[in-house]
Amino acid sequence: SPEQYNVTSYGATTVAILTLEAFVGMWINAFILCVLCIGWIKKKTLNLNEKILLLLGSSRFFSLCFSWAYSFLSFIFPNYLYVHLILQLAVFLDSFFNQCNLWFSACLCGFYCIKIANFRNRFFIYLKVKIDWIVLWLLLGSGILALAVGIIAYDIADKPHCNNQNSTRRGTFGKANIKMDNYFFPSFFLAGFLYAASFMAVIFSAVFLLLSLWRHKCNMQTNSMKDLSMEAHIRAMKSIFSFLVMYGINFVCLVLKMVYVTKKGSFMAFLIVVFQYSFSGLHSLILIFSNPKLEKTLLKIL
Repeated sequence: SPEQYNVTSYGATTVAILTLEAFVGMWINAFILCVLCIGWIKKKTLNLNEKILLLLGSSRFFSLCFSWAYSFLSFIFPNYLYVHLILQLAVFLDSFFNQCNLWFSACLCGFYCIKIANFRNRFFIYLKVKIDWIVLWLLLGSGILALAVGIIAYDIADKPHCNNQNSTRRGTFGKANIKMDNYFFPSFFLAGFLYAASFMAVIFSAVFLLLSLWRHKCNMQTNSMKDLSMEAHIRAMKSIFSFLVMYGINFVCLVLKMVYVTKKGSFMAFLIVVFQYSFSGLHSLILIFSNPKLEKTLLKIL
């Protein structure tokens, strides 16, 4: 007999809201990708800031895409997640692109800090000189780390199928009786550690920029170069601090998610998921208005 899927009003409402958020977020990040790719084709090159934004926009676009697909299946067709490989691939892709999003964002904050902040320390001057090489290696390392986390998440997701005698075989549906919280808590703790590490990187970037801005304000004279430097500081600070606030709330959501992982029908679980979906779109929108080229193009379209 065919499987019956009883979609609750909570599930239908959640999917509707997440679908709206996901497609708005994907549109915003697709806009960043299109503008940068068109500029790349015209100029045959991209500066380092644009390269980071291109990678960040790509990771957020695919992160929203696969997260939405996972949420859609979990609320509307939950038994499909118990077909062998579907759950594992969904968890792998979601973890990989989430970690790319996480660390590319941290790289962007670090880039702003090194590029704009003014310190006379020899090590900091060395970082400024080698910034292109350093950031490219950081981006490569971020991708490798995201891949490693995705593989670990895949392995964790595969264990319920290996240990559950009622797991699905050869594409048929089995009983969805796997206790997910017993298996996915290790992945939550790993994600929490990585969130904390990248969060510290963002905090240090914000602190160094703030110190540099304070020193510059103390030494500022009334000439155009100083004014441009001050404007660059303030623009970068707005981007980093907006990200810092949302990042902090997102970190709290991750911790709360570990508590409410088995309580899908609760209002708190709903709010957590809604904010996590809005995070990528909101921060990308802030990045658009922090970038004169992207802002000008968006205003033309609107």
